[in-house]
Amino acid sequence: MTPMSRRVMNLAHALTQAAARYPERDAIVWGEARWTWAALDARVSALAAGLSARGVRKGDRLLVHARNGNAILEIMYAAFRLGAVFVPTNHRLMPDDVVFLAAQSGATVMLCNADYAAHVAAVRAGAPAVGHVVAIGDGPAEGEPYEALVAEGMGRAVADAAVEHDDPCWFFYTSGTTGKPKAAVLTHGQMAFVITNHLCDLMPGTTAEGDASLVVAPLSHGAGVHAVAQVTRAVTSVLPAGDRFDAAEVWALVARHRITNLFTVPTILKMMVEHPAAGAHDHASLRHVIYAGAPMYREDQKRALRTLGRVIVQYFGLGEVTGNITVLPPALHEPEDGPGVRIGTCGFERTGMQVQIQDADGREVGPGETGEICVCGPAVFAGYWDNPKANADAFRDGWFRTGDLGYLDAQRFLFITGRASDMYISGGSNIYPREIEEKILTHPAVAETAVLGVPDPTWGEIGIAVCVPREGERLTEEDVLAFLFDKVARYKLPKRVILRESLPKSGYGKITKKMVREELEAAGLLGGRATDAP
Repeated sequence: MTPMSRRVMNLAHALTQAAARYPERDAIVWGEARWTWAALDARVSALAAGLSARGVRKGDRLLVHARNGNAILEIMYAAFRLGAVFVPTNHRLMPDDVVFLAAQSGATVMLCNADYAAHVAAVRAGAPAVGHVVAIGDGPAEGEPYEALVAEGMGRAVADAAVEHDDPCWFFYTSGTTGKPKAAVLTHGQMAFVITNHLCDLMPGTTAEGDASLVVAPLSHGAGVHAVAQVTRAVTSVLPAGDRFDAAEVWALVARHRITNLFTVPTILKMMVEHPAAGAHDHASLRHVIYAGAPMYREDQKRALRTLGRVIVQYFGLGEVTGNITVLPPALHEPEDGPGVRIGTCGFERTGMQVQIQDADGREVGPGETGEICVCGPAVFAGYWDNPKANADAFRDGWFRTGDLGYLDAQRFLFITGRASDMYISGGSNIYPREIEEKILTHPAVAETAVLGVPDPTWGEIGIAVCVPREGERLTEEDVLAFLFDKVARYKLPKRVILRESLPKSGYGKITKKMVREELEAAGLLGGRATDAP
């Protein structure tokens, strides 16, 4: 039987629906500026018309190097409407990094905040396929003014391009912690499932009448997917006025706009609940405070529950699966440890998705056995753009290999033990840093930690713990090691503790072992040292 083409809804049609049903309701609130659904839809069509007049066609890639604001959302939906591909970057990347993304994606247009002149210059020089630059806002970057482009197309209706299930709509770049970033190809059909799944599993009951969403993470990645789900339900998205995260501003906006949901990462959620403003503003409206991107340490989780109540939602999933692997809903977030509490789980399988734990040869292992977390289902991406080797490495017998290690219990709750790349072997024993990190964070004077495996001539590798003291607390290496002595097996004890004022974080607020290791190496703190037996 010849496969039939599968035409699907263009994602931009959700914006058309919202504008038709709620034309005068706010779509975006950013500081004191507001755009209704009708205005947003009109601006998206105007931008699409302007880009079309400059030769943008279905399948073309639009490189977007922009901070949070109305423009990044408008560009996203203009790309969808044209059948083009939205290619957002992390706006904190250096110019050479952006050149790589421009060239690797084959982008033909760059839309960029006008104060990133060095990035524009680098892309012009290093990615000649980028033939047109649009500058957002004021600044020295050369390019056509964004608002002039929108004004030119205002009043022109642009029909949504006809798309099929596997037509690309978004290149979701991985963080590149183990090499150059790779473009995970997200499609219109896949994203339609992801949106439905987010609304089903993460924010059930979300409506235009009853909800408002706050944007506290970059719209270029997970927060952007979250925003697409809000558009589908015509929910107002509120953006903080400032470029930098400000917990006091965040809590003021929660109270002012009666925010019901937000997407964040554990590091940002930790900063939010530890800030004095959390107790100074009404946050009773919150129903779904979603965190993802990394597991949340148990002590941080308990503090968030004490501060906010049972409103936090965890999901686990990579960009390649657009977050859709497991979910731990509010009702299963226990504020205290005790019998029957699944401490450390990231939840159960998302609707329509299947998880399998596999050994090194791709065989399924039993409950409680650790292996690689693999997944299949409609949320899995279409593959990496122009990277056949990465595709061959990422898939095995139809399963997407996450590179994360973990196990399923008898009720199919998933527990992550760490990244395969984070595990180290000391004296022949596999050691998973996360277990040790959880123990360290129960120390009342420790704010953050990362445990790394480093080479050792005797034992192959040994563990070192990098710790950040809480503000105003005194902490020593001896304090940490004495605290751990009766809490982890001797062979798992870190052999060194390094104290730092802070830990480096990615542009999305995650502590990454690669960045911690690089910072320590640059500071000369990973040199040789005599070690005791594990």
